[in-house]
Amino acid sequence: MDEEGELWRLEESFWLGGAQTFRSSMADGAIMVFPYPAGILQGDRITDGIGSAPRWRSVLMRDRTASIRGNVAVLAYRAEAERESEPLREMLCASTYIREEGGWRLMSHQQTPVDASTAAGSSDG
Repeated sequence: MDEEGELWRLEESFWLGGAQTFRSSMADGAIMVFPYPAGILQGDRITDGIGSAPRWRSVLMRDRTASIRGNVAVLAYRAEAERESEPLREMLCASTYIREEGGWRLMSHQQTPVDASTAAGSSDG
């Protein structure tokens, strides 16, 4: 599998996997930014939060963009994800990976909800 394909596979595993995926594939000191109420999480707060939250049952990553420079990779995309008994959620996401011994590790991840005005392309100016 090529490097970019490996990164996208890893990214999907964070959506669909459990706390063990996070423990085995996150860099030390990783930071994640989620919509309210989760907010900004780092280290054990990430795995604790994942362990207590319902997992996603599906994710579709559209408009994929990747940039790999040496030992750093950034993925950006639009996610459509759903959990059991919850409506589909749409988010703009960005993840940064660093290559360490043993492979790629997630260093940061951010999810920004897509609202109707954003999806329709409206602007304030």
